[in-house]
Amino acid sequence: MHILTLNSALRGCSAAIVRDDQVVVEREQLIDRSQATILPIMVEVMFGEAAPIELDLIAATVGPGSFTGIRAALALAHGIGLAVGAPVVGVTVGEALAEALPHLGRRQLWSAIDSLRGLVFLERNGSALGVAPDHLPLPDGPVAIAGDAATEVAARLAARDVDVMLTNAKLPQPRHIAMAARRRHLGRLPPRAPQPLYADPPATRSPASTLRPPPLP
Repeated sequence: MHILTLNSALRGCSAAIVRDDQVVVEREQLIDRSQATILPIMVEVMFGEAAPIELDLIAATVGPGSFTGIRAALALAHGIGLAVGAPVVGVTVGEALAEALPHLGRRQLWSAIDSLRGLVFLERNGSALGVAPDHLPLPDGPVAIAGDAATEVAARLAARDVDVMLTNAKLPQPRHIAMAARRRHLGRLPPRAPQPLYADPPATRSPASTLRPPPLP
């Protein structure tokens, strides 16, 4: 199975073609913005380098993470899926990180992502919330922490006598995105629409009515 993975939910963006859990070709760039412009170019260059293939699945990270980045990857995924006739599958950041950590035993996995706005995007059991580090919820049992904010979150939980394990899984990798997408496609992960997973409301607002003159009578 050939799976195209697209990820721009966190820092930078990446595109890859994965076959049988192995990366065939990959492009990655560390950027903080303009994912909607850069990601399609990366895919075009990548397809030019790869041998002609037929895509079986398009996988995109749905969040939590960057509002713009999530939408950029999903829009491109839906466009490519429509063009080549391949299904689009959404994968959360936490689900991709979980594929890198298959031997956690009874520990629940928490994905902790730095929102860059003073909050942590915390993903647990497929749902996400934005929370201040000083107000982290307590788990109901042993927990493992992954994500780029894992060190801070693990330290704060340990200070509250939580049985916590810090993992080295920081950012979702194409191979693990593809593995989670394939599992969802085969019904081995709960269904999830390929739509954005937001941890808090987007920081947008409607324009003031004074920005536009009233219509002429």
